[in-house]
Amino acid sequence: MEARIQKWGNSLGIRIPSSMLKSLNIKINEVLNIEQEEDKIVISIPKKKKISLEERFNNYHGDNLAKDFSWDDPMGKEIW
Repeated sequence: MEARIQKWGNSLGIRIPSSMLKSLNIKINEVLNIEQEEDKIVISIPKKKKISLEERFNNYHGDNLAKDFSWDDPMGKEIW
């Protein structure tokens, strides 16, 4: 397939056909790798690193961290 280099702002770019994007499951704003291999430009999907749940918790520094928690006394027919 041929594609034409076109001006895009201050850069140059090519358009990737939607059928190709759909078949590779590539969505808007996804990060892709682009490399030069001799006289070729190679665009590839980066391998996603699998992160364990423990690593995700260790790396989380958001506002939604658990505070002191109390179960209080049962108020209905709860079984504890």
